[in-house]
Amino acid sequence: MAHATTPSDQESATKSPPADHVPSKESQIKDFISTLPAREGWSQPLIQYKKYWFRPQMLEKILLVQDTYKPRADDIILATQPKCGTTWLKALAFTITNRSRYSFADHPLLTRHPQHVVPFIEIPSLGMDHTEVEMLPSPRLLATHMPMSMLPPGASSGGCLVVYLCRDPKDTLVSRLHYENRVVKGCNLSMDSVFSMFCEGFSPYGPFWDHCREYWEESLARPSNVLFLKYEEIMSDPVQAVRELAKFLGVPLTEEEESSGVAEEVVKLCSFETLTSLQVNQVGGVARGNKVYLDNSVFFRKGKVGDWTNHMSQEMGEKLDRIVQQKLQGCELVF
Repeated sequence: MAHATTPSDQESATKSPPADHVPSKESQIKDFISTLPAREGWSQPLIQYKKYWFRPQMLEKILLVQDTYKPRADDIILATQPKCGTTWLKALAFTITNRSRYSFADHPLLTRHPQHVVPFIEIPSLGMDHTEVEMLPSPRLLATHMPMSMLPPGASSGGCLVVYLCRDPKDTLVSRLHYENRVVKGCNLSMDSVFSMFCEGFSPYGPFWDHCREYWEESLARPSNVLFLKYEEIMSDPVQAVRELAKFLGVPLTEEEESSGVAEEVVKLCSFETLTSLQVNQVGGVARGNKVYLDNSVFFRKGKVGDWTNHMSQEMGEKLDRIVQQKLQGCELVF
């Protein structure tokens, strides 16, 4: 599996300037990104790097963590494309792995947003930097939107456990459209415009199909380290999904827990209905700059399967299905 390179890998062999004039790593990365292909169309311009498209500030962070994130053998990494159930997966994994520490009646998720209890590898929390992740005790529960091929060395080939959650691309696109229009001030994207770009593979962290395919193929090659899940399958049987997750994460449910309904309690606590009813998930938010403001509530929209039918035509849905099927040709992954 190829790993992401940093600007230093592509620097020429010119003579280095004096030490007191060497630019910082951050400025080197910014300079490098300025040389990459850029395209407009979404709420902000996207930069192409190694076939994927990113917002410039996200790509800066991804390149920075290639050096700053040091994978540990017992790390658990929750990987998703944005708008594929990240918040739900964080809640489920956090509750499952910490169930011996917290009771359901006095659980951290009752007062803390799921996005805040599991930090991103590449996106520092407000007021923090990338050293935040390094200070966490083991075993660490972390999240990422990075493609498999861009995970820092050791994370994709070492002993880390990776859980990848994907979703029907049609529902993913609808959720992305609403998210962009809500979080970016003055943004008013149309379904027609984002549909066309998404079908080209031009979308944040896209192409969608390549992102999924990388994790799918890795799950086949290393099934004991990489678990591939589908949003729709969890929705259809969330209790069984909790059992599967717990077993994969090395903390299987005991007979006593099965008989006392622990899996059902996990599902209830992490349900869309419970989480959206909590004040912490209804009010407040974080300003991210560049006209972006993330309300805590923006991470919860409908959580439904098949909502795409209310936002795009049947013909559009069939066209996107055909494109994804063609792009995944030769791969057993289907949506």
